[in-house]
Amino acid sequence: MKKQLGFSLIELAIVLVIAGLLLAGVMRGQELIANAKVKSLASDFRNIPTYFYGYQDRFRTLPGDDHAADTHVTGTNASTNGQVQNGLIQGNWNSSTNTDESFLLWQHLRLAGLATGTTDTASTQYAPRNSEGGQLGVTSVADLAAVTNGTFNTAHAMCSDAILGRYALQLDTMMDDGVGNSGVMRIVVNGTPGTGVAAPAAGTAYLVCMSF
Repeated sequence: MKKQLGFSLIELAIVLVIAGLLLAGVMRGQELIANAKVKSLASDFRNIPTYFYGYQDRFRTLPGDDHAADTHVTGTNASTNGQVQNGLIQGNWNSSTNTDESFLLWQHLRLAGLATGTTDTASTQYAPRNSEGGQLGVTSVADLAAVTNGTFNTAHAMCSDAILGRYALQLDTMMDDGVGNSGVMRIVVNGTPGTGVAAPAAGTAYLVCMSF
């Protein structure tokens, strides 16, 4: 009679243990990658307001709104000074109009040595990006069309888009109250103004805005 070959129970147990360890390692690796992404995104929300107030402390005016930027920082000229100088950054958060204060803000911050990036307003690399490739921006709450008027009770907000819902919610938990439609951080569908999405879909990209 021909002897039937196969795995013993011990061999099967070893295979299952190895498979379990590999699966656990993959899941742990994915968790570490997700945490790294969220920390990178969070650094933008921490650093940009710091740059903003650093400029204000140094020159007693706001970047982008500075009418004397050409005398404060080397490399700019009167044509790229602030337009209104009313203590508010005006223009869309993601403006590409080179006379908008929300657009000029980046040149002022970079020329002052507070932020990195090109100071050439005509460059395709001028608009700042987050680690997910989405755009970063700052504007006054009054000009922030991304959220329903009255959502924030501060003067300014910064936004970062193309953030997947699972990262956005983790970001909100790290920096605010963990709910996308309350607090100082809101998770919204880009192009659809609202107070925010309480529980964003994990695989959908959102715009995240935080008042400061």
